[in-house]
Amino acid sequence: MAAPYEHFASRLRKALDQAGFVPGRGRTSTLATRYAVSRETARKWLTGLALPELPRIIELAKDFDVNLEWLATGRGPAAPGVGEAGALYRRLSDNESHLLNAFRKLPEAKRQLLVKFLS
Repeated sequence: MAAPYEHFASRLRKALDQAGFVPGRGRTSTLATRYAVSRETARKWLTGLALPELPRIIELAKDFDVNLEWLATGRGPAAPGVGEAGALYRRLSDNESHLLNAFRKLPEAKRQLLVKFLS
C-alpha cells in the first residue's frame, strides 16, 4: 500500500535535492533541526506518511524557492511564479537579518550616511 502523501513527499525530496540537501539519513536530521520538529515528523514528511501544516508548507516553499501550489498540490510549475525573480522568495540568513534589523534601528540621517558610504 502506498503512503497517503507519497506525491507530496516526492515533491519535497525534489525541492530538497535542488536546495543541495544531502540525501540519506542526515537529510532527516537536517530537516528536523531546521524546522524544529522531531526526526520522526521529518521522516514522515519525507516518506509521505504525514503532511506538514499549511503554514509550514508555505515556509518550505519560500525556503526552497519553489512554487507553493506545486509543493502543496503538484499543480503548476515547480519554479516560483508570477514573474518575480526567485530570490524574492528566499529567506534572509541570520547575518542578513541581524544587519537589516540594526539598519532599521538607525535614525534616518545615519541610514543615509551608511548607504552613501557603502555605495
